[in-house]
Amino acid sequence: MQSLYALSQSKTVNLEKEEKFLLTSMDNTYNLYLTLLNLLIEIHELAASRLDASQKKYLATAEDKNPNRKFINNEVLTMLVNNELLKTEIEDRKLNNWYLDEEYVKILLDEIENSELYKDYMKEKLSSFKEDKEFIVDIYKEIIAPNEKLYDYIEDYKLTWIDDLPAVNTMFLKFLRKLKNNNYPEEHFLPKLFKDEDDKKFGVDLLKKTMLNDEMLQEHINGKTPNWDTDRIADLDNVLLKMAICEFLKFPSIPIKVSINEYLEIAKEYSTPKSSIFINGILDKIVKDFEKTEKLNKVGRGLL
Repeated sequence: MQSLYALSQSKTVNLEKEEKFLLTSMDNTYNLYLTLLNLLIEIHELAASRLDASQKKYLATAEDKNPNRKFINNEVLTMLVNNELLKTEIEDRKLNNWYLDEEYVKILLDEIENSELYKDYMKEKLSSFKEDKEFIVDIYKEIIAPNEKLYDYIEDYKLTWIDDLPAVNTMFLKFLRKLKNNNYPEEHFLPKLFKDEDDKKFGVDLLKKTMLNDEMLQEHINGKTPNWDTDRIADLDNVLLKMAICEFLKFPSIPIKVSINEYLEIAKEYSTPKSSIFINGILDKIVKDFEKTEKLNKVGRGLL
């Protein structure tokens, strides 16, 4: 959507440039996921260094000398810290955000240590793997993910990251919750961004087919808005309509209802308050027209 919108606003059509942007932004989604994983690692490292520093104080108390190391020994955190494959991937991608912007690590660790979640967790010195996992899930959901300063940092750091954040947070928690013990392979935290090559190819194909069939797609929109001049349709709504129609006609394996629902959700998130109702009405008319003229060529059960 962003690429097609940029092309619609540009005086010169550079499909190759937008395809490159699309592929880069998809890869950056994975970088965001790794950056958030690395944030947990850096929080652990800072907590460990604080504990070591307190033990070395000149006037260290008995508690300083024999601290509760439950957070440092949390089995989920130690799995991440000791994951060599993860460490290599982060280094190869040069994701050194928290080394350069360590103040965010300090902010989050302070919030964690001041939270009731942390205080309850630290009441006992020992815990099960399940308790360790639930604690990390809880602090991520309640403290890290909703942190406004972290949100602002992500928004400023990479153009596309803020759009990816909800999906990445969901994926992040999914992989944490799947853990049953500390014997999972290192690859568990390094899933593939795409399930297969066709999955990756879909985004590029949708971009190309929508752009290359622009005039034909516009013709299907024209005439479906008798009380609304075509020129008055919001540019973003027009882009979403073209993408949906392209899926109807050029992607036979995608059910009509799935396409409509996806674009209505995108419209609710990015366009005007009434856009989803407007788009739903236009797409409904177009689908009925296609069904009458037998233009839909969907394959598989339940695709209409």
